Amino acid sequence: MGDDPERLGSEASFAALCGVSPVERSSGSRKYRRLNCGGDRQANAALRRIVQTRLCVDPRTQDYYERRSKEGKTRREMVRSLKRYAARRSFTRSNLCSRNPRYRGSRET
Repeated sequence: MGDDPERLGSEASFAALCGVSPVERSSGSRKYRRLNCGGDRQANAALRRIVQTRLCVDPRTQDYYERRSKEGKTRREMVRSLKRYAARRSFTRSNLCSRNPRYRGSRET
């Protein structure tokens, strides 16, 4: 988020910055969403690593993956929604840290 986290007013603007905001896309009769190609590539790569790790380790994410695959979703669609979820969580956590100086995740000695 850089040195000025207040410039991002919403979770949607953070998602656009990271390149994980959905873009409506349609081809003939099929309508779907794809990820925004713009944004910060390093942030997008970090979100991808988060999603890949969660798919390997986190049972809730694995259950989500199984459930959505039974619904007929492709891996690409599932990763897109998981990246958006990871961006939402990151934005929420970073806002907590920036607004509350005592919430830094580390202990003061």
